[in-house]
Amino acid sequence: MDLRKLKTLIDLVADSNITELEITEAEGKVRIVKSGSQAAATTAAPMQIVIPAAPLVAQPAATASKSPIASADAPQSGQIVKSPMVGTFYRSASPGGKPFVEVGDSIKQGDTICIIEAMKILNEIECDFTGTITKILADNGLAVEYGQPLFVIE
Repeated sequence: MDLRKLKTLIDLVADSNITELEITEAEGKVRIVKSGSQAAATTAAPMQIVIPAAPLVAQPAATASKSPIASADAPQSGQIVKSPMVGTFYRSASPGGKPFVEVGDSIKQGDTICIIEAMKILNEIECDFTGTITKILADNGLAVEYGQPLFVIE
């Protein structure tokens, strides 16, 4: 189901007395439930999407996990490799596989240093410069934001 159609359905539910709407099509199943002043849409099969139909309500941020790798808040020296997109950060090509890079590894410009999964697409992230990995700032398997520092390279 395309995003415009989904948005139209969400607006329909938000602006009406309908509290729940479920539609099944060839691409999957969509269920929109309005609870209180906020409506949410979810699709079941192959992926799940949650889209607010009413004004967003502020929610507390998830607490950051304490990583033994490195803290993103600490001042950094050297070149910073930042995430080019929002997605899930992976250090290796497969679960349990050998990481692309480790702290202390020498890399060249164009070397693959990680994968970021966005919308079920695995995007290999290549280094823009040559150097040595001094810090890994992102946790394997966790979400990263656009522009978030991932690696420090000297």
